[in-house]
Amino acid sequence: MTTNSQKQKNLEKKGWKIGSTAEFLGLSEEESSYIELKLKLGTNLRKLRTEKKLTQVELAKIIKSSQSRVAKLEIGDPSVSLDLIIRSLLALGTSNKEIARAISS
Repeated sequence: MTTNSQKQKNLEKKGWKIGSTAEFLGLSEEESSYIELKLKLGTNLRKLRTEKKLTQVELAKIIKSSQSRVAKLEIGDPSVSLDLIIRSLLALGTSNKEIARAISS
């Protein structure tokens, strides 16, 4: 038995319930998939920005936004639209195929 499975059994014996974030938050499969999509694209945006050696401030100027908005884009903040994440990726030269690859990875 692994350490994690032993910890899980001990927690369950003490009355704790083990589950996923989606179960805890009561998310539907669609909601969970949407959040995962935003996280993948945000991670891809951050990776691309750092590969291009741009700061968040520099990217913000390119997309006519603010540094704090770029930070929210990169973490998939709920207040940020999927549209803005996609437009930011395109502004950095990402192709549609690269966006599709990021989504499917």
